[in-house]
Amino acid sequence: MFVAMASIFRFKEFSVDQTNCTMKINTDGVLLAAMCDSSEPRNILDIGTGTGVIAMMLAQQYRNAKVYALDIDESSVKQAAKNFRNSIFSNRLIPVHRDIMHYTPAQPLDLIISNPPFFINSLKNPYVSKSLARHTDWHFFECLLSFSKQYLSGKGSLQCILPTETADKLITLSEDYDLYLQKEICISSFQGSRVIRKNIAFSRKAGTGIQKECFYIYREQKVYSQAYISLLKPYFVNF
Repeated sequence: MFVAMASIFRFKEFSVDQTNCTMKINTDGVLLAAMCDSSEPRNILDIGTGTGVIAMMLAQQYRNAKVYALDIDESSVKQAAKNFRNSIFSNRLIPVHRDIMHYTPAQPLDLIISNPPFFINSLKNPYVSKSLARHTDWHFFECLLSFSKQYLSGKGSLQCILPTETADKLITLSEDYDLYLQKEICISSFQGSRVIRKNIAFSRKAGTGIQKECFYIYREQKVYSQAYISLLKPYFVNF
């Protein structure tokens, strides 16, 4: 999975300057945004926005939506705000420096999306900003589910990308918050290789079945699959 190390990452409809962001653009984030499946959301919340790339991809995909981009790290919020101002979607992108536990949206949310930290209960990085960006524990996920239960609209969806074990635990926990698995995309590097991430979507209504899919990033070593190219083609310049 790639991590974009260049300071400026150019997409077809916007650019991302990630100079002051602790977490750079990576495969997880762009897959989550590109795979997002929501019925014309008007109010979107991106939790842990980092560079703002997910928020901008969603602003491109949903042309009538306002996207609130929340992050606990002040330097990331300032950099995301700069990226937003320089984009054609600037009037629909709202940066927010806040912890999810202290944020109250002005209206119900049609989509809550998060590419959260995933080193569960792991040893903390001595550098505080990276620790905030890359570490979490189950308290974060409990807060995320509680927040979603309270603020999702009736048709709303919570969507996350997570390592397999973490995703499975979140699925188990979700029903305690009256949220129900809608969709599960199992992501592997190659066909036949182990699942390394799951893109999962929850709604407030229990469905009659769960939509399950498999997704492969590469066709062979260093050659992207056609599914990956098609998914990212609306965004990536080199596709």
